[in-house]
Amino acid sequence: MSKLTKNQKVALAKIEAGKSYTLSEAAEKVKEITYTKFDSSVDIDVRLGVDPRKANQMVRGVVTLPHGTGKQVKVLVLCSADAETAATAAGADYVGLDEYIEKIKGGWTDIDVIITQPAIMPKIGALGRVLGPRGLMPNPKSGTVTNDVAKAVEEVKKGKIDFKVDKNGIVHSSIGKVSFDAAKIRENAREFISTLIKLKPATAKGTYIKSIYLSSTMSPGVKVDTKSIDD
Repeated sequence: MSKLTKNQKVALAKIEAGKSYTLSEAAEKVKEITYTKFDSSVDIDVRLGVDPRKANQMVRGVVTLPHGTGKQVKVLVLCSADAETAATAAGADYVGLDEYIEKIKGGWTDIDVIITQPAIMPKIGALGRVLGPRGLMPNPKSGTVTNDVAKAVEEVKKGKIDFKVDKNGIVHSSIGKVSFDAAKIRENAREFISTLIKLKPATAKGTYIKSIYLSSTMSPGVKVDTKSIDD
């Protein structure tokens, strides 16, 4: 186990052992215990009472955070020529088709989101080996395969993110930056959690939201009282 740094020790000392904080308190605490010199991301981890191995208990969805993620998202739109102007006007960082497919085949993945049209998907299928492991493969469920590519770009730029429960039953996502005030962090977290609750599978039994933690880059996790979501 790696040795704790001085700042990590100070951060841990500010978290009361065994305590579950309200969502408002946790948002404040994450800001308090972050000592990075850069603007750290604020992350949320939610453990769900589901079995991801069962198709009918897979939790996946999209959410538009009210205050965005604070991150400059680089968007590539792979589309037909007649949609390029609209995609560019909507704020896409890269727009095109064949030239970008070739770049990706060569290993280029300096992007955060890829948006495309249904008719283009057959061309992108061959890129699965490169895009899949990086979570960049467009998917209709996340709104990244659509004929209205301009609208999709606008939504992503405004703070729309997609998420999926992992094999351990945990949903992880970045929901802002430490530079956000605590109220914005809380509201983004609340929107994320509320969306998860709406997606509860009918087959999931027992406690659905098992635990919630907020943290920032390199900070310890702050446990959130699951009953305080609406505080």
